Amino acid sequence: MRRGGAGPGGPAPRIFLAARAPIKAAAGLQAIAMTNPFEFIQQVRSEASKVVWPTRRETLVTTGLVLLLVVFTSIFFVVVDQVLREFVALALGIGRGGG
Repeated sequence: MRRGGAGPGGPAPRIFLAARAPIKAAAGLQAIAMTNPFEFIQQVRSEASKVVWPTRRETLVTTGLVLLLVVFTSIFFVVVDQVLREFVALALGIGRGGG
C-alpha cells in the first residue's frame, strides 16, 4: 500500500496537479488567435520590419571567414587522415616495402 494516498483512486501528486493548471501567456505575449490571412500578412510584414539586416560588408566578411575556416578545416583533416593512414600501415606491416 502506498503512503500519502497517491495511488489509484487517491489524490494526484502535486506535480500532476500543477501540470493541469491553465497555461497563462507570458508577460507581453498575446495568446495565439485565429486571424484572417490579410491580418496575418500585415503581422508578418510588421515583424520583418523589426529585423536588423546585416550590411553588405558584414555579409561578405562573414562569408569570407566561413570559407576560410572550411579550407583550414579541410586541410587539417587531410593531414590527420594521412598521418593516421601511415600509422595504420606501419602497424599492419603493409608499409615495409618490397614485394
